[in-house]
Amino acid sequence: MSGRVCASILHRASSYTLTLSSTVSSQYAHLVASPYSQRGPTHHSHFSSWGSSRSDQWCCSGDESGPGSQGGRYLSTRQDIDFQLSRVQINSILRTNEQVVSVPEFDGRGLSAVRKFESNQLPANTPNEDRRSAATCLQTKGMLFGVFDGHGGWACAQAVSERLLYYVAVAMMSQQSLEELERCMEHGRPVPPILQWYKHHGDFNYRDSASLYIDHLRVFWQELLDSEEHGEGMSPPEALDYAFKRLDTDISLEAQVPLSSDLMKSTAIQVAFAGSTACVAHVGTEGIHVANAGDCRAVLGVQEEDGSWSALPLSWDHNYQNQAELERLRAQHPPSERDTVVTDDRLLGVLMPLRAFGDVRFKWSRELQQSVLAGLDSGVDLDSLNLYQYTPPNYLTPPYLDVAPELTYHKLRPQDRFLILGSDGLWDELGSEEAVQLVGEHLSGIHLQAPVSPSERQLNLGQMHELLLKRRARATPALDPNAATHLIRHALGTGDYGELCQERLASMLALPEDLARMYRDDITATVVYLNSDLAKPHHS
Repeated sequence: MSGRVCASILHRASSYTLTLSSTVSSQYAHLVASPYSQRGPTHHSHFSSWGSSRSDQWCCSGDESGPGSQGGRYLSTRQDIDFQLSRVQINSILRTNEQVVSVPEFDGRGLSAVRKFESNQLPANTPNEDRRSAATCLQTKGMLFGVFDGHGGWACAQAVSERLLYYVAVAMMSQQSLEELERCMEHGRPVPPILQWYKHHGDFNYRDSASLYIDHLRVFWQELLDSEEHGEGMSPPEALDYAFKRLDTDISLEAQVPLSSDLMKSTAIQVAFAGSTACVAHVGTEGIHVANAGDCRAVLGVQEEDGSWSALPLSWDHNYQNQAELERLRAQHPPSERDTVVTDDRLLGVLMPLRAFGDVRFKWSRELQQSVLAGLDSGVDLDSLNLYQYTPPNYLTPPYLDVAPELTYHKLRPQDRFLILGSDGLWDELGSEEAVQLVGEHLSGIHLQAPVSPSERQLNLGQMHELLLKRRARATPALDPNAATHLIRHALGTGDYGELCQERLASMLALPEDLARMYRDDITATVVYLNSDLAKPHHS
């Protein structure tokens, strides 16, 4: 679709804004904020998570390939859309959700393994279905970072982004610290803070469900106190594993039990029937623990001795391309279902990620689903909750989905420079190596070029010209101080030679909100810069 199409409608993808209420009269004020709302499609395909790149259907040459050119199949009034966004407009859209946080090297409890982090989000859905979280553990050590990719709406990703880091942090706390929490709750005293959150002004929380979340978090630490083996608390991998599973159980139970208000009940139902993948990293002075469920991704940026950059994966996508994941899933069901558990590259032909929070549509029995939905008050409209009576095909031996995270550990080394956490919207457009290269060169300001190989010396004049264009594109100075924005800009705006293409980027950002989701996904990226001075090589 040509960037020269003239028209009157300019779309700003960041125009949908949610307001954070920062004044809540509670000792858990950092848990709560803006009221609940939701809108979105009601057909069953919104339960599936988009898994293929859309932006490759746009090109800088001005040809009219891609969905928009199919006789107006998706866009009958395409002449009425202006793709001529200015550089100022592009920057405004890309930078709306930027976040930069510098971390003190010494916070009174010890050295920090994190120097700073930079984060950004670019929505395609309205509202955005991605979420992100970042916090310092105040009762233990280390920092927690999470990226959450919602599907079937944003309700589940929102709840998980608010709650999961608390569950992890509480599980790592010692019995003595948990006893202090409980004493404060019993006597109505201020509770010692568990996390120091780093919030963007656009982040928001479920105010009306805060009391429920606090109550269940308290039940969680009470059960830990009753355990004779808790002692000094769980290790980071134990805490991550236990927190993922326990929170998903709470989400399921909250949708089944009576709650104090219709709004709280509606929220619990919607959270459970929507879904969210999650990738969470605990970064400590010794190393990085990653827990992943779904197709968000964690990648470590490593600087080699010659100054070049390499990517070290710290998670693996749980989708149809992961053969080990497919075999794990098939082994949980009878041989007769081997060909139906995953069809059309999706779980039961519907869901792209093969592990996730919520999504009780793939976990509960048919009878339980029908009972819970039938138990809603007659005045509650299922369409208004983005729900519908639908059971996936070949639903014979549930559950088909769980949230058990895959855990990895990496001991920090001097050459480990940064960690990238991203939702699948980022990885649809960039490979892990490409993303690390972009951030590494952004960090160092040096664009290393490999020597011309013997085969490249045999190129004809046209091929040599193309090679030079690619090399020149790589040496272009960065436009964004924020590395997460730098990633998003290149994810959507890279042309055929690796150059930034203004027309391509403008096309992707100017799409009206009802079309944007057809061409790209919500994108979230967080870049965590590591304090490599802590990881000195050991000499014998």
